[in-house]
Amino acid sequence: MHIQGSHWSTAVASADANGGRSTPLRVDAQRNLEHVLRAAREVFGELGYGAPMEDVARRARVGVGTVYRRFPSKDVLVRRIAEEETARLTEQARTALGQEDEPWSALSRFLRTSVASGAGRLLPPQVLRVGVDVDGEEQIEARVPQQRQPGATGGQLHELRLVEQRSAPVVEREDSGAAALLEVVGRLVDRARAAGQLRADVTVADVLLVIATAAPSLPDAVQQAAASSRLLDILLEGLRSRPSE
Repeated sequence: MHIQGSHWSTAVASADANGGRSTPLRVDAQRNLEHVLRAAREVFGELGYGAPMEDVARRARVGVGTVYRRFPSKDVLVRRIAEEETARLTEQARTALGQEDEPWSALSRFLRTSVASGAGRLLPPQVLRVGVDVDGEEQIEARVPQQRQPGATGGQLHELRLVEQRSAPVVEREDSGAAALLEVVGRLVDRARAAGQLRADVTVADVLLVIATAAPSLPDAVQQAAASSRLLDILLEGLRSRPSE
């Protein structure tokens, strides 16, 4: 069967939602996919990964059936977004590590770049793990940022807080991406700590929580940028080691 070239994109291929063989997408299907992914980043960044697929479809200006044709379940879409954001953070960390000789400059550059990109609002739960000392034993909890509470308040903006996720799913492919991120951020942390520029008790988890905490979602882009920059300045001061008096 002959397919006219104008109806197909030969430059773009996409793996199916279950990780199968890559197949070329029609131009309109590729456009819809891009709209859905962009909308998902925005919606999940504003409302958290608990936001319904209908909100994603509405933001993308497509029917919810279009979203489900590309992503047969919400978990599949969440994985796609989380993997992309984890990979982006990993690349930002590698860039800072490779281009900044001074350890504190490398760490602070990574934090500023990551916060400015808004990636912290889309970090998957498995990279936000906090050690909590309970009766002398370390417990591991996953915490993720939550910016808005949809529902009776009509999506009114609430105070940013970290909420516990007790049943975060573990997926091998996600874990491999998370492991790469944790490894390179760990190198940034180790260098800054060894140079005496980072508090000795600061961990990789603390650094990632800074990224998540310093990326609030505000309705005005200028206010959001100013708030993120101000909050990050405060958090960076808290991370730095202090000379012994």
